[in-house]
Parts: sequence; C-alpha cells; structure tokens
Amino acid sequence: MMSPAGGSGILYLSRDDVERAGISTAEVIRAVEDMFLEKAGGRTEMPPKTAVHPAADSFLNAMPAFLPKSRAAGIKWVGSFPDNPSRNLPSISALLILNDMETGHPVCVMDGTWITAKRTAAASAVAAKYLARPEAETLGIIGCGVQGFSHVEAIRTLFAVRKVKAYDLRPEAAAAFVRKAGDAFGLDVEAVPSAEAAVRGSDLVVTAGAIRKDPRPFVREEWFARGAFASAVDYDSAWTPEAIRAADLFVTDDVPQMRAHRESGYFRVLPDRVIELGDLVAGRTPGRTRPGERTMAMNLGIALDDLAVAPLVFEKASSAGLGVRLPR
Repeated sequence: MMSPAGGSGILYLSRDDVERAGISTAEVIRAVEDMFLEKAGGRTEMPPKTAVHPAADSFLNAMPAFLPKSRAAGIKWVGSFPDNPSRNLPSISALLILNDMETGHPVCVMDGTWITAKRTAAASAVAAKYLARPEAETLGIIGCGVQGFSHVEAIRTLFAVRKVKAYDLRPEAAAAFVRKAGDAFGLDVEAVPSAEAAVRGSDLVVTAGAIRKDPRPFVREEWFARGAFASAVDYDSAWTPEAIRAADLFVTDDVPQMRAHRESGYFRVLPDRVIELGDLVAGRTPGRTRPGERTMAMNLGIALDDLAVAPLVFEKASSAGLGVRLPR
C-alpha cells in the first residue's frame, strides 16, 4: 500500500488532514481485526515499546512495528500526560512516521492523536466481538474524555447499544460527554453519580481514566455483573485485584509486552491465564462460551494497531491531495 519514497519529499499530515481523509470507524475496526489475524499467524514484527517518564504517571513511548500485508513499517512517538486537561491541552499527543519498504526512507509524518483514539477503541471493539454477549445493549463508561467517546463510537458499530451510563470525577466532563455523545450517536446517554452506578447492570464496561503505575483501584468485584464484558483501557488502575481475578476470560493484545510492563512495575495482579486477542481472532482459543461468563480485555495499545490504520490514512489523504510536502 505504501508508495515509493522517490524524490517527492515527505508528506506531512496534520490532525485536520488525518480526519479529513475520511476513514470510517468500521474501516478502522476491520483493519485492526485483520492485523490481529496477521499477528496470530506470526506475520508481523513488533518489539516491546520503550518509554521515558518525564513526570509522575506520564510517559513518552517509542512504538515501532512492521505489518508486511499492508507493506507498512514505521514508528509512533506518543505521550500521555494526565494533568494536561488542567492546562487546556489533551492528555494524549502523538506523531507517526511511515517508511518506504524498498528504501527505508520516511514517506509520511502524520499526527497520531486521531489514530490513537480510534485504534484503541477499535481493539476494544474487536475484543468485545469475541467476549461480549451478542445481545449486549447497556454500556458503562468511566472516564468521559477522548477514549470514552471513541469507545462509544466503536462499540455501537458492532453492538445495538441502547443505553450509555457515563461517569467522570469531573461532573462538568460527564455533562459535556452526555451532550456530545447523545448528539453524535442519538443514544440515551446519562451522567451517573458514581463509578458503581456506571458499572452495575452494564453489559459492557469501559474504564478509560489515567494509567497509573501505582494504582488506586476502585471497581469492585460485586459491581462486575455475571455475563458482562469489560475493557480496561487504563490497565489495572481502576480495577481491584478481586475484580480482575473474577474474570473468567482475561485477554490482552500482546502477552510479551504485558510481561515487560510487569517487570517495570505495572500489573501487580494478573490472572493465572492471559489469552492473546489474536488467538481469539484466529480461532485458536474460544472466546465467550457461556452467557454468564465475566470477560475482560486489558489491551496495552500496541504499535501494530497504529500500523494497521496509518496506511489507510496515508493512501486516502494522498489521493485527496491533503497535506504538505516537506523537502528531504
């Protein structure tokens, strides 16, 4: 899919350019699911992400990957700074570089913020496809930021969501989320007064707060309903050890990266059995087999997610004449 580097310079795509390329949520989900099939087949290359930590609970990650089927290789440089909203800045920022397969030269530099939001939610939706009950219709959201919104968008693409219960530590964020998600998706979206109210009785639960190396978990086992699916976007920051262990099936997007994270101090509690999402997609491991199972995905957010989506953006943006050509 990638165009030769040639002498045409490097294409720079701003966030506005990336969004104007017009990649749909359904396209992102399909691309991410197909990537997991390739990953399960051993047809990808991705070393564990490396990070520096300039501030407490903040990080800058370098995330390289190679996805041969899409003829895509590149790297994402992404930062997460949870205190940024107090500065009127988004907590997540990212840049992506795509490289030519024949020469190794960079062909595109693009803003990665939109892709990060969409591909993260898409991975949760793919996990839900195999782990949630097909008739699931009530979605609980904890964390009413970009990821909370993107997860409503992705999950409603695969499930007939009728009710969204949203909670945020900042009531004003929850109120804004209700207006935005309600207007965008035409759903019944309600701001609830507590995390417990968001989780209890929900068929699908997404926790999307800050990722903390020293977590202060609050989601309790008794809130996690039989038959529910949870996506812990914030790792184990929100979920108590008892709630995590209550999951009958526990899935992540990359077991080696989860091990590497654990060695660096994250994930103090994990179930005895951790399943790779790609193995579900490939049919090597069954997903949900009983209606009453509690299931959980704790995806780390991997570089292959980005490399699944970025080539689609690059191709459509190039065809539409978007972006600016930078000299080499």
